Amino acid sequence: MCTSRVTMWTKWAKGSDVLEEMNEILSARELQLVLVYFAQEGRDSWCALEVFEWLKKENRVDKETMELMVSIMCTWVKKLIEEKSMVENVVDLLVDMDCVGLKTNFSMIEKVISLYWEAGEKDEAVLFVKEVLRREISCLDVDKEGNKGGPAGYLAWKMMEEGNYTNAAKLVLHLQESGLKPEIYSYLIAMTAVVKELNEFAKALRKLKGFTKSRLIAQLNPQYVQLIENYQEDLLTTGLHIANCVMSEMGPSLHGVVHERLLAMYICAGRGSEAEQQLWQMKRTGKEASADLYDIVLAICASRNETSSVKRLLTRVDVMSSLRRKKTLSWLLKGYIKGGHFKNAAETVIKMLGSGLYPEFLDRAAVLQGLSRRIQLPGNTDTYLTLCKCLSDAGLIGPSLVYVHVRKHKLWIIKML
Repeated sequence: MCTSRVTMWTKWAKGSDVLEEMNEILSARELQLVLVYFAQEGRDSWCALEVFEWLKKENRVDKETMELMVSIMCTWVKKLIEEKSMVENVVDLLVDMDCVGLKTNFSMIEKVISLYWEAGEKDEAVLFVKEVLRREISCLDVDKEGNKGGPAGYLAWKMMEEGNYTNAAKLVLHLQESGLKPEIYSYLIAMTAVVKELNEFAKALRKLKGFTKSRLIAQLNPQYVQLIENYQEDLLTTGLHIANCVMSEMGPSLHGVVHERLLAMYICAGRGSEAEQQLWQMKRTGKEASADLYDIVLAICASRNETSSVKRLLTRVDVMSSLRRKKTLSWLLKGYIKGGHFKNAAETVIKMLGSGLYPEFLDRAAVLQGLSRRIQLPGNTDTYLTLCKCLSDAGLIGPSLVYVHVRKHKLWIIKML
């Protein structure tokens, strides 16, 4: 019998004797009414647990009785929360429910967290999770269908549902730094939260750059730019710290999942070489990334003109099908265009045409326009002329007229390609 109910047993013993005497008389329906009676407002609801424990002992608990008792206890938990009872009392109740053999087909711990959350008692939800972890009773929810993996993970997931991604990641780290032991699943939830925050941050940053480009707002001063970079760096540091926690506490079985999360983080942050490293780390753990992910990382590396990473990622091109090769080289081209590396973009277009692959019209036009605006830079003139000739030979543009102005002699030279 549970410690919190020892004092109840003495005064309940006589009632239990009465029930034993009426065991042959009371029907299942009447026994259910006894449960309801003790669970009513103003009566001692702990007695309902004693009645249920006696019924369990007498093998008088059917499915309907079990469902009734679960409903009674959920109502009781909700009442404790609404009355702002201490979280220790709520945890005691869960322990007593387990002691008397009251089993649910769902997670009672997750149910309590949801009740706290819906009542707006979010700080109490955190205190409840801490108490559950402190007593190490999260095992009450083992093997429950739909279980989110444990109290810390479920609370972090609830925070993520509301868009509080940073708080979700900080929660797991706070629990760990407090000497508690969040379940491993919660660390993966926290890493997912970091990925989502980085993704939302990247979207906001793109909008900001768009407003700046269209002159709706002024250029950001260096101080604000530094703050933006620091925030992104802090998020990456948090994600890396969480990843190290998982790898140090678990064996190689989860390493592939961790590297997958790290890959998503670096992609959202636009870190090409770091993302490329995670691709190879995933491969080492036996978790192969999709071809689309390789292409995305290739485009990021191209936009940052990270030559070594681009070369390594392009080693796959030779063994690809024609359709896949075109898609990969198109990503490479888009990356160069986004980064403003138009000479490299032009070389990519020429390479594609040489292989019988035609880049998209918008990409071709962007490269031509980008080169023409930078025609005076060393080497760009030859690259521009070569590109025009290749496009013309492929029938993608008409004949080109090239105008050269020799200012010293006030001479214009016009030549058709």
